[in-house]
Amino acid sequence: MKTLDMIVAILLVVGGLNWGLVGLFDFDLVATIFGKGAVLSRVVYSLVGFCAVYQILQWKAIQKRW
Repeated sequence: MKTLDMIVAILLVVGGLNWGLVGLFDFDLVATIFGKGAVLSRVVYSLVGFCAVYQILQWKAIQKRW
């Protein structure tokens, strides 16, 4: 489970940095890399969203594992 926790943490950092860039500079890094509205961009956005939900639901369990 620690591997999954690390993957989730990395994707949440990527998502957080992307939103920071959007907020500060109106620059969407994911859309720039994969194309605006591209399937791969939507996959990345969806994965980050799923990771956030996982993190919320597993918060106590993750604290105990670490």
